[in-house]
Amino acid sequence: MTWLDLPEDTGFGPANLPFGVFSRGGAPERRAGVAVGEHVLDLSAAAEEAAAPFAQLLTAGVLNPLLAAGPATWHDVREQVREWLTEQRYADQVRPHLVPLAEITSHLPIEVADYVDFYSSEQHAINAGKILRGPDEELAPNWKYLPIGYHGRAGTVVVSGTPIVRPAGQRKPRSAAEPSFGPSQRLDVEAEVGFVVGTPSTLGTPVPVEDFAKHVFGVCLVNDWSARDIQGWEAQPLGPFLAKSFATSVAPWIVPLAALEHARVPQPAQDPVPFEYLRTTEPWGLDLTLEIRVNGHLVSSPPFATHYWTAPQQLAHLTVNGASLRTGDLFASGTVTGPEKDQRGSLLELSWGGREPFALGDGETRTFLEDGDEVVISATAPGPAGSRIGFGEVRGRVVPR
Repeated sequence: MTWLDLPEDTGFGPANLPFGVFSRGGAPERRAGVAVGEHVLDLSAAAEEAAAPFAQLLTAGVLNPLLAAGPATWHDVREQVREWLTEQRYADQVRPHLVPLAEITSHLPIEVADYVDFYSSEQHAINAGKILRGPDEELAPNWKYLPIGYHGRAGTVVVSGTPIVRPAGQRKPRSAAEPSFGPSQRLDVEAEVGFVVGTPSTLGTPVPVEDFAKHVFGVCLVNDWSARDIQGWEAQPLGPFLAKSFATSVAPWIVPLAALEHARVPQPAQDPVPFEYLRTTEPWGLDLTLEIRVNGHLVSSPPFATHYWTAPQQLAHLTVNGASLRTGDLFASGTVTGPEKDQRGSLLELSWGGREPFALGDGETRTFLEDGDEVVISATAPGPAGSRIGFGEVRGRVVPR
């Protein structure tokens, strides 16, 4: 319950309370905020007025100081915000700090320390293998033994709405004798789920799977833009580089782990049994339903619950060699793809490598993205009492180089 008049179908209800950073009216000052209904609570201002003990953590223009404070503080802030928004006695105090979402500019909510991207959907890995190497291709021998990933470029993680300039690089189609240089002709998207690290760890000390919630603050949506023609030529043998590093878009709202208790489900069965450091008894699959729209047309609805490797396993593997975590680290799930054709999380899969154009619903078709195309990825998850937890959206429009 809340004293706010919220839309009945809002994904930003009091059970969610996602965190972000915003400015208003062209002002340069960036504020910490919490989305609720069709408004954002100016958390920086509300905390300062109430002399809340955490007020100083909200003055940096990014969420990193709050994230670094750790789970006890995250819990206290969330409970205080919930109290402000649900108890009538606070209505007059809090109402002046509610800003319509339509009036804000969203900013990157964190200063990204490191960015790691995984490759953890079994169906995506199977599809990609068959598309790129033939119908008889099977999973790589290591795939079911470890969460495969690569380090990305933290400096090109951008907030939703940032234009995506078509990247250029070397390409070599199989039919060509020599490589050429120019703008990517096979620009793609990857619908992913991102996890934001709050509490750092010590160099040389692995983070066990059971400590996942002690380090990870929350979840956001990610679009890992990919230049498939550049990737195909350069990834021999070291993997993604320029094909990925030009831009990675994230949604402006980070949903706290605490908001996702009703979304937790058992992960798919894992065979062979993982090594001990990857074993977990807690259900950390997440029942998120993503939607991918191209120019407003729904083209896919990937289910995250089918993801083979979970976020706690990814975090454990990321640190098992002693690599340390830093506040603001972001790691992404890898492309989310389900077993059905309309659940594929990339255009590579939807067009089957460009060989099967897919319809946009207005007579147009696509294989890969054209200049001017806008991609929007959104997601929801189950909340309490039949409600839905919203993740907002990650949006990007392709502009020519």
